[in-house]
Amino acid sequence: MGSSLRQWRRSALAVAAAGLAVAGCTVDDGAAAAPSAAALTAIPALHDQLPPAVKDAGVLRFAGDSHPPYRTVGPDGKTVTGIDHDFQQALGQILGVRTETTIVSGLPAALQGMLSGRYDAFNGPVKATAEREKQFDTVTWMTTRTSYVVPTGSAAGIKQAADLCGKRVAVVTASVVEDQLAKLSAFCERSQKPAVQVVGLDDTNATLLAAKSGRAEAAGMTQAAAIDVTTQQKGQYEYVTQSEEQGATKDNLALYTPKAAKLGPVLQKAFEELFRNGTYTRIMQQWGLSEVTVPQPVFDAATAK
Repeated sequence: MGSSLRQWRRSALAVAAAGLAVAGCTVDDGAAAAPSAAALTAIPALHDQLPPAVKDAGVLRFAGDSHPPYRTVGPDGKTVTGIDHDFQQALGQILGVRTETTIVSGLPAALQGMLSGRYDAFNGPVKATAEREKQFDTVTWMTTRTSYVVPTGSAAGIKQAADLCGKRVAVVTASVVEDQLAKLSAFCERSQKPAVQVVGLDDTNATLLAAKSGRAEAAGMTQAAAIDVTTQQKGQYEYVTQSEEQGATKDNLALYTPKAAKLGPVLQKAFEELFRNGTYTRIMQQWGLSEVTVPQPVFDAATAK
């Protein structure tokens, strides 16, 4: 075995043992370990396929907004937990690199940051679309419908999604949920009811606060996020889910990475390994998200032929 290969293996093992680290203005993405994550072994063939810039740096830089259960930023502003953390840790171990997350203020900031080279990837939740796939490669790893969270005991009378017609609904600006809410609003108008009033905000925490404070009657989010909110804050919130009749679609939610960086194909292969070795199923089950799994990761789902 050559000295360079021995050095690489020592480095990969160190990454697997040490977890994820903080660098610069990033937050630590190495808190609670994913199920069996410590047992994952770096795959040299995948490491070799990483773009030179990533291999040389030894780190994958993720952008991420505050969006439970994908990313929950701790009170110290440094610790990140959630689905995204667990998948990033597993991907880093498979690829033999560290991963870092920089918290940004929503999807537009994440997309622009990737295009400008500040970040290598963003793990969503964001819908894979043909328009965005002109600039980004996507790896679809889950699917979801749109749900609307309402404070328990609310006087707004929201028992189903149709009851949101004419109501104020807080959503994350430029998110897949904002697109779904527009379809719900169109359903309302077809039903001779007033359109939904959109309250656009930066992140999921802000939408929940808006609903709790009365600035909005409900907070729109992915079904996965609604499940997490109602589970973690038992008795405080309920949720309703948008139906197909109301314009809902089962959306492909994906990791994004700039096409120009040529990182997408190797991330697709790394996700395929997580599906193959059972890590994907374990993480999704841990977070109670078996309902929104996909059978296999899909590369560039919106434009795949």
